[in-house]
Amino acid sequence: MSMKIEHEMEKIIESIMNDYDQGREIDKMDNIGNRPDKEAIIDIINKLFKIMYPGYFRNKAFKTYNMKSHTMLLLEDVMYRLNKQIVIALRFDPENEGKDEAYFQEKAEKLIVAFFEKIPKIREYLDTDLQAAFDGDPAAYYKDEIVLSYPGFYAITVNRIAHELYMLKVPLIPRIMTEHAHSITGIDIHPGATIGKYFFIDHGTGIVIGETTEIGEHVKIYQGVTLGALSTRGGQSLRGKKRHPKIEDRVTIYAGASILGGNTIIHEDAVIGSNVFITNSIEAGARVSIKNQELHIKMGRKSVVEKCNLEQEETWENKETRLE
Repeated sequence: MSMKIEHEMEKIIESIMNDYDQGREIDKMDNIGNRPDKEAIIDIINKLFKIMYPGYFRNKAFKTYNMKSHTMLLLEDVMYRLNKQIVIALRFDPENEGKDEAYFQEKAEKLIVAFFEKIPKIREYLDTDLQAAFDGDPAAYYKDEIVLSYPGFYAITVNRIAHELYMLKVPLIPRIMTEHAHSITGIDIHPGATIGKYFFIDHGTGIVIGETTEIGEHVKIYQGVTLGALSTRGGQSLRGKKRHPKIEDRVTIYAGASILGGNTIIHEDAVIGSNVFITNSIEAGARVSIKNQELHIKMGRKSVVEKCNLEQEETWENKETRLE
């Protein structure tokens, strides 16, 4: 670098150092080693995928006949790494304030054991999710392509893992896991959401599923769906309260639909059409659609407006519920 740049660099560094001295939350210097390591947690996710899907992501150097020893080594590695991150995360729980190191180590070990005991249950649910994706998507020719390439299935897998840690009241780590999945898939599922078996996300980008959402079995949702809160203006005063909807069994929700509110229930076998906005409960078996949207077309500077009706296909069976 030239002398001029070096001189400017010294001034820039001095300016940044002065900015660090303002005592704000973002200025904390005790974060290093006192916060969970995001990169380590992402590595843990990758290794957990090898445990969840041993035939898809395992180290190819290991053959089937030594699968037990390979799995044992992998488990020991993940347990050690996850235990280290949980010990750090536990310090964020106000209930643990003033506890000594021995307490954190002992509690982390109990949580690790409890979590890994859930692995067969997680895999049971994932097997149903895989079947739902295959049955529900005619573009899927092999189950392998779903496991290896579908962003929705990836997001569901991470959420299944994170949800069990969330239920064990592990701070921070579950959210880091699901937000990592969000960052690479565009699918935002809070680890607190309760999701039943045979859950299928088709395409997925833009989906938001809030913390207190309850989803039953055999539910299918498409891209752009929001299962959200009716309002979050109450901020922290809303913590712990039911803010998100309940979706019962065998419900299908098409692209762009927004279903909001903690008192909103979409009862079983309902079909929610694209782009609807729902804040009230929908009865079982109902079909919800939007009728007579208008398309306005303007050609250059001309005031030419063409109106056409964009009606969703009238293929509903049974009763229809319309949003005018």
